[in-house]
Amino acid sequence: MIMTIILLLFAALLLYVSTRPDHFRIERSLAFQARPEQIFPLINDFHEWEAWSPWEKADPAVQRTYSGAAQGQGAVYAWKGNKDLGEGKMEILETRPHDYLRLQINFYKPFAAQNTIEFHLEEKDGSTVVSHAMFGPCNFMSKLMSLFFSMDKMVGGKFDEGLHSLKSIVEKT
Repeated sequence: MIMTIILLLFAALLLYVSTRPDHFRIERSLAFQARPEQIFPLINDFHEWEAWSPWEKADPAVQRTYSGAAQGQGAVYAWKGNKDLGEGKMEILETRPHDYLRLQINFYKPFAAQNTIEFHLEEKDGSTVVSHAMFGPCNFMSKLMSLFFSMDKMVGGKFDEGLHSLKSIVEKT
């Protein structure tokens, strides 16, 4: 009897997990007192990310590799880091100077995943609103993990941290 109840509860959990969304999107925005021309070069060149990206601080001994174009479309950045940073690669797929940037990010460790990252820069009322988003598919394991860990809080918090760091660099200059 107890085993039957446990199996029914487990089946109900699996059924519930399967009804979760098949895609996710995490996005944060921040207004900068700067023109898009001042901000865009810092996100369009992976060499500049070390100064503002919160993931760069997760492992001071991270191994970085740059390839492809020096910046913009075709630029590639790969990393191998500690357990907090993992291993992966990003490539800039599309760039519209001072306005939009789209990247593909591949995670290899601690788990495999492929997602899209976008940056939008929009001038509004004398400032520039920078939006940083990541989106992609949710497989069954991602759906299950989302019951116990909030990716929005974990990744979204890093997006907030990165945008504030980028803002402090841009507004100092």
